[in-house]
This record gives sequence, structure tokens and C-alpha cells, in this order.
Amino acid sequence: MALTSGLGGQLSIDLGALARNWRALDKVSAGALTGAVVKADAYGTGITMASKALHAAGARFFFAATPDEGMAVRAAVPDAHIFILNGLYPGAANLYVRQNLMPIISSMAMLEEWLAKCLERNEAYPSAFHFDTGMNRLGFRLNEAALVRERIQALGYAPQMVMSHLACADTPNHEKNRTQLALFGSVMTQFPGIPASLANSAGLMTGRDYHFQMVRPGIALYGGRAVNGRKNPMAPVVTLHVPIMQVKEARTGESVGYGAAQSLARDSRLAILSHGYADGFFRSLSGSNTRPGAKVAIRGKLCPVIGRVSMDQVTVDITELGPDNIPSPGEGAEILGDIVGVDDLADAGGTIGYEILTSLKGRYSRNYVGDGNLPPG
Repeated sequence: MALTSGLGGQLSIDLGALARNWRALDKVSAGALTGAVVKADAYGTGITMASKALHAAGARFFFAATPDEGMAVRAAVPDAHIFILNGLYPGAANLYVRQNLMPIISSMAMLEEWLAKCLERNEAYPSAFHFDTGMNRLGFRLNEAALVRERIQALGYAPQMVMSHLACADTPNHEKNRTQLALFGSVMTQFPGIPASLANSAGLMTGRDYHFQMVRPGIALYGGRAVNGRKNPMAPVVTLHVPIMQVKEARTGESVGYGAAQSLARDSRLAILSHGYADGFFRSLSGSNTRPGAKVAIRGKLCPVIGRVSMDQVTVDITELGPDNIPSPGEGAEILGDIVGVDDLADAGGTIGYEILTSLKGRYSRNYVGDGNLPPG
């Protein structure tokens, strides 16, 4: 772990909230197993600590994107069942076997390499199969289902699970959801008796028709919004506070930041924060003369970003705090927390909460709260 002075941003990850979110989703998915997606460093929260907390909460099935992520989960949670979403990397079968990682196989080339390893060792190493029902990302084509079935039947092999992925589950009424559900059902007729998985966070919340035997929540675990147009029921997991470095007065007509993109319409009081795009605060959160910037919270009040976000600094208009409520250098500004949610910041930057969370790689001190151990319930 890199040494820090503790003077920069303070990133706090509430492992108790993470555990409560998993428990809440597990109740919604009653009748299906509830996995935990921990890819992208557990959505920026830290894959080691997050995996331990999720395991303490009850999760036993983990989904990582890459073998390296899978190895990190294995080190953190030795008894975990770990699926690798990106599948079998060419030539890496021995690594998967050594680490007891299950590739989610999505092509005939992957399948043949994995079956060859099984034959070589005379061992039916576990895997899952992914069928593409409409995203055109990873996955067997639907017309390959019979070929896949015939190939594995000839060897007496069976996958642990067959899965697909929803493209539009964040919009529950989107016709694509029902189309994919029907196509996935047609695939499963080729694999009777094999557990199935279709639902991500949004799919889990869309309805039990999508649950099958395993659900795979990701963003909802970490407090992000999974379904558009609905109140987010999940507890926030991440808070981020950064220090104010300077407070200064500026005059009407003066410009702020690179490119003189925003000029002040009044005499203003500005706070300069030690935070910037190098810390995951995107330039799309900038303010200009034609669009407002994102908002951060200082002393409990929302204050707008003024001018372009720099690599290391953000300027915020704190005029509305009033002359008797001026913060001092060293005080914290809330970037994420009780007032500014992950999706509030994402909406302001024209992106999604996933991108905000997975960009939390900045110059912060990380602080973990709790450990995921909760009373039974």
C-alpha cells in the first residue's frame, strides 16, 4: 500500500452498508442464489476488503472480469466460487485450474481449449457458458446452442451454469428485456437441468421472471442506481471528502480556470479544492458560461463548480454560504456522501454511477468502516 500523509482526500468505504445491500438483494431474490460482482476492483471500493465483507454477509459466488481479479478474490476468500466473466484467456487454462477459477466460456475456441484441458487431466473442471441474447458482446451465438450441447454430451461434460446478460434492464419496460428473456428461455431448452443466470442488479429488481437460479448484482451492492426513473433503495457505500486549499474573493467579469470558459456574473467568493480529473473528477463536471457545473457540498450546502476542472484543482462558488459562514483552508468539501450521491455526480457529468465509482483511483487516504459481519436477519 502506498504511503500517504493523510492530508489529501478522504475516501471512506462502509463495508457494513455493502453487506446490508447484499442482504437486501438476497431477500429480493428469494428462491435464487445471490452472487456478488466484484469486477473493476469491486467497483472502485477495493476487491480484497469488499470480497471479505460480502463473504461475511453470506455471498459465496463471486464474479470477476479477469483472472487477476479472480486471484485477488481467491486470496481474500479461499472458499469462494469464482466465475471469470471475460472467459478463458488463450493459453491460460492451467492458471484457471491452479486458482480454481471458472471461466464463463463464450466461444467454440474457448470451449475446445477448456475441454482439451479436461481431457488432458481426466478431470471435469467447472465452467459456465454464456450465450449472447442481444448485446453482441461476449457469448455464443444462439444458433450454436445445439452444437455446444452435442459437443459436451459427447464427452459427458456439463457446465455449472448457463448465463446471458440483459442490455436494457435499467429501463424495465424496454421491449428488449422480454425479447432477451424469451431467447434465453429457448437456449435453456438445450440444457435441461443446468442452473441458469440472467439478472444483473436491474434485472433482479425487474421481476422474478428474470431471476432463474442465480442473480448477479453489481452496481446495487455499492449503492449505485440500477433502475432509471425509480428511487434508489440501496444504502450509499462510498463517501469522499477533499480539502479546501484557499478561499478568495473575485470580481464581476473575471474569468475562472483554463480557457476562461466561465466568467463571473457577480462579485463572488471562491473555494479552491485539492481535487481534479487526476482523482476521477471528470472534466465533464466543469462549469462554463453555457452550462452549470456539478455541485459539491460545503458546510452542508450545495455549491457549484465554476470553470473548468483542472488536473489537481477544482474551483467552487461558495458565495451563497454567506459572509458569516466562510470555510477555512483545510476544511473538507463533500464530493460524494449524504448530500451528493454517486448518481447525482454522474448525472451532472453526463455519465453513469458505474463510471464514477470505478474511477475512484485518486490521491486519497482510504478508510474502511465495519467488516460486513451483521446480526442474522
